[in-house]
Amino acid sequence: MSTIPAHLSASVRHLKAGRRDAISDNAAIETTVKDIIAAVRDRGDAAVRDYSKTFDKVDLGPLEISMAERKAALEGLESQSRKDTEFAIERVREFAKAQLATILPLDIETLPGLHLGHRVIPIEKVGAYVPGGRYPLLSAPVMTLVPAKVAGCDEVIACLPPTAHPAMIAGCHLSGADRIFRIGGAQAIAAMAWGTESVPSVDKIVGPGNAYVNEAKRQVFGRVGIDQLAGPSEIFIVADETGDPEMIATDLLAQAEHDIRTRVGLITTDARLAEAVLKEVERQLTGLSTANVAEPAWRDYGEIAICADEASMIAYSDFIAAEHLQVHTADPHATAKKLRNYGSLFIGEMASVVYSDKCCGTNHTLPTMAAARYTGGLWVGSYVKICTHQWLDARGVAAVAPPAVRQSATEGLEGHRRAAAFRQNRQ
Repeated sequence: MSTIPAHLSASVRHLKAGRRDAISDNAAIETTVKDIIAAVRDRGDAAVRDYSKTFDKVDLGPLEISMAERKAALEGLESQSRKDTEFAIERVREFAKAQLATILPLDIETLPGLHLGHRVIPIEKVGAYVPGGRYPLLSAPVMTLVPAKVAGCDEVIACLPPTAHPAMIAGCHLSGADRIFRIGGAQAIAAMAWGTESVPSVDKIVGPGNAYVNEAKRQVFGRVGIDQLAGPSEIFIVADETGDPEMIATDLLAQAEHDIRTRVGLITTDARLAEAVLKEVERQLTGLSTANVAEPAWRDYGEIAICADEASMIAYSDFIAAEHLQVHTADPHATAKKLRNYGSLFIGEMASVVYSDKCCGTNHTLPTMAAARYTGGLWVGSYVKICTHQWLDARGVAAVAPPAVRQSATEGLEGHRRAAAFRQNRQ
């Protein structure tokens, strides 16, 4: 169960409490991943092949998927699946283009002769981890690869487990991957971070994965950039008395079928709605084909919180900082403006998480485990760097040199003082 902050304890009660599970013993995974990274760094392709035999039960030939294999996978993709994938690609591409257009270069003259600015520079090489998962998640490569191509990265590679469905290869191809490798798990992250005989080293690694992939990203961070450390998926819904119990239950269970550790929850000001949703979830579970996953997720991590008023509902939602946050209130746009901690916000009952998960255009790679308190999700801006520059003429030097000289002298940095004074003395 989430530990309610003291200032909310009197105004929030739980009809159903779930586990927060923000902290767990990761020692065994950490050690295993450390060994995998060291082996791939030292032995390259040979280590990758060894781990594929051990973990995936696959004896790999060439690590890179050839263009002929890519085209065969594309030809094998069912016609409607291809159309739907291309629809999703276009929606994500258009939104990423619009976002990129808001990230502008800057050049200003803050004092006469003092020019400051920044450039928007695409990251040169990006690696995307594309999970195989329990099902072929055709949207996964779209979300990580398409924004990278829109951003203008020079080379975008994808790694996916060797057991992944051929449709995933087709998805990587359609999404614009320059190169695709049949490598999964922590060994894929290590290969992209350090490079092997077959896999180029990259500058940043993006994309979700299992606990081993997540830990590998954590361990290689610093050598390369990463997008974020992602845990199991999450959905919470804030609702007042106007909420529809059937719709809310349907959306909670849609997300719960991702993983048995998915966190799903309702935060409401209406006790009757809370009771109705609890009954409706139990009813729908009896007819859900994926109940073997959704039921334990609901049992162990499902949560229904009843709040005294709207203010406490907003505050508790901001405390949870859910990955996906749906707003089902009488005036959802007004409620939305009061919320600040979420990965992505779904305003009004017509906006389902499923639409974003698949194809509406916003990215589904989002912060979990309350990371939405300090970061947003993957977006086109994740693939560019904002790098500052400056240039001065004599007027600029005359303005900034005296305080720089004085500050350097105060700090006892004689070399700094000399460098600051050198150009001033040349005037």
